[in-house]
Amino acid sequence: MSYRVKELFYSLQGEGCRAGRPAVFIRFSGCNLWSGREADRARAGCRICDTDFVGTDGPGGGLYASAGELAARAHLLWPAAPAARPYVVCTGGEPLLQLDAPLVAALHDAGFEVGVETNGTAAPPPGIDWICVSPKPGVALVARRGQELKLLYPLDGAEPGTGVDPADYLDLDFENFCLQPVDGPQVEIATQRAVSYCLAHPRWRLSLQLHKILRIL
Repeated sequence: MSYRVKELFYSLQGEGCRAGRPAVFIRFSGCNLWSGREADRARAGCRICDTDFVGTDGPGGGLYASAGELAARAHLLWPAAPAARPYVVCTGGEPLLQLDAPLVAALHDAGFEVGVETNGTAAPPPGIDWICVSPKPGVALVARRGQELKLLYPLDGAEPGTGVDPADYLDLDFENFCLQPVDGPQVEIATQRAVSYCLAHPRWRLSLQLHKILRIL
């Protein structure tokens, strides 16, 4: 299988439970919740998406002919540093449209701990070390267990159509539950509401987009 990659880069994990951790990011091209039509942006899941996952023209992007080729390219971005296990985050778009067992194995063979950030609409292949699911409003979940569930908030929306109730997700099998304020013109209001919810419901922890606050890639 070949792999279509929008961009491949080294940076810090910007959000969620592992915020601040150095990682190589493989951003796969394509998403199953967006057909390519701008009209789809009216749906809640697309309106609040803040990433460019179309094409293969980003830094390090391209068509990789094999799992080994992509894993080797990713490993070139990791600095030679002692006592630090390489970490790769597979993201998108929707990475589970392409991330498969051979690529997970190739990344492990290259020394990586493997994480994925997914909308949860497809089953992850076996062997992934850290599964982060970020559900979208009105979209059925297939991936219902993992290490982290990261929910965009607030319930009644700093943006229209972002209404989700965190309580609806507590029966899922995740080790960590994170609320992340919806980015946009009213991000300060969204942050205040997320903070208040976390304080009132301590099962949830606050996730901030540090890469945007710090203005790093």
